[in-house]
Amino acid sequence: MRVAVAGAIRRAATLPLADRLAEAIAILLLIPLTLSVALWNGFPIIFYDTGAYLLEGLGREFLAERSPVYSLFLDYGGAGASLWFIAVIQAAATAFVMVETARAVAPNLGLGAFLGACVALVLLTGLPWYVGQIEPDCFAALAALSIYLLAFYAPTFAGWRCWLLMAIATFSMAVHPSHLLLGGTLVAAACVYRGASIAARSRIWPRVEIARSLACCVLGLCLIVASNFELTGQIFVSRAGPAFIFARLLQDRIVMRLLDDTCPGAHYRLCTFKDALPRTADQWLWGRGSPFRRMGRFTGTGPESTRIIWDTLEHYPLLQARAAVADASRQLVTFKTGDQIEPQEWILSKPLGRFIPDQLGAYLAARQQKGEIDFRPINDLHVPFAWLSLLGLVLALVWAVRRRRKENLLFLGYVVLALTANATICGALSNPHDRYQSRLVWLAPFALVLIAGDRATFALRGWGESGT
Repeated sequence: MRVAVAGAIRRAATLPLADRLAEAIAILLLIPLTLSVALWNGFPIIFYDTGAYLLEGLGREFLAERSPVYSLFLDYGGAGASLWFIAVIQAAATAFVMVETARAVAPNLGLGAFLGACVALVLLTGLPWYVGQIEPDCFAALAALSIYLLAFYAPTFAGWRCWLLMAIATFSMAVHPSHLLLGGTLVAAACVYRGASIAARSRIWPRVEIARSLACCVLGLCLIVASNFELTGQIFVSRAGPAFIFARLLQDRIVMRLLDDTCPGAHYRLCTFKDALPRTADQWLWGRGSPFRRMGRFTGTGPESTRIIWDTLEHYPLLQARAAVADASRQLVTFKTGDQIEPQEWILSKPLGRFIPDQLGAYLAARQQKGEIDFRPINDLHVPFAWLSLLGLVLALVWAVRRRRKENLLFLGYVVLALTANATICGALSNPHDRYQSRLVWLAPFALVLIAGDRATFALRGWGESGT
């Protein structure tokens, strides 16, 4: 019996991902694998924003700084009964997109090798920390991968796979403004690629179809507007954008320079607080004694924040550009795992006790809330691995250029673009935080695994013939 079981396992491990049985097994096994950190913790990972999402979704109290789409997802996804429902849905979406990406890019990769690589990703990257976290961060990578598949492998995906990819792409972009900007940037890049291909009349490079990915961007925007309308009865996209951009300008000392140069003649309300401004963006947005609170937070400061943003662009365009580039560059290499994943019962016990009282005991018993998670040894592995992966990404790009592996070059270049765009959006429009790039940096080693694992000769296989 043992011999038969071992033989069956060995045969299954050698199945290529193009095989439908291998696809199903990979997805089913990847779900608990990506939830391994949350399972070890004893409860889904909680972030400081989790309480606000619960308040907005389950309490139907609009918060300008939180995504209404993700908040309502918590409600409709069953968070009131168990946050595990949310974590499992996130894991299932992640597993599906990862497997479909592997089947498209490396269809001949064996099931065993793929799962082995995924185990390495779980151990050496922040992937499971975001999948098992009640926070929309895990969807940033799913947005990037889904758009790539819909644009560059359109002939490969049909039927339920296509519809599910479109649903995931749409939702992934809608759950956070930065995801929508990231998706829009990647779709715009695909449009430029298509335009260049048409202009050059080239049939050498892989073709791209933008209709589906563009539709996902539009639907994502519509989903945001609809969610805002459900909570407020008003139609708008965001009321928090100016506050986050302003906070970054404050941290870069550009706001202080404007106030020094123009107060009191400019008649900003902020002139009153000029000598008491916080030094960092986080202190401005979340500090208890911040003038931001006294001026009405996101709603009350919106008009003046917008005015100051435009005034700084007019007065100091070069300073703005230098600061934006510096922040984006810093964000690109800021990717430690565990950013603000710490005991949080001092602030979250009250909202969790209000909305999910039956889960409060498990929440307080989790390793996270007991302070038993030390990220120092974790980052002793994760940070060097991320650096090596980024270096490998660059070397793989050089290899693809020299070998004229156009499909490989396209995929690797797309991953580089996604990482760079994410860093620019989060660093320049908000301010650098480890979690913004950590949530996406696992795409680098994932891309390298797929490129290395594809044993087929592209010259003998037509574009789109991935076996799906």
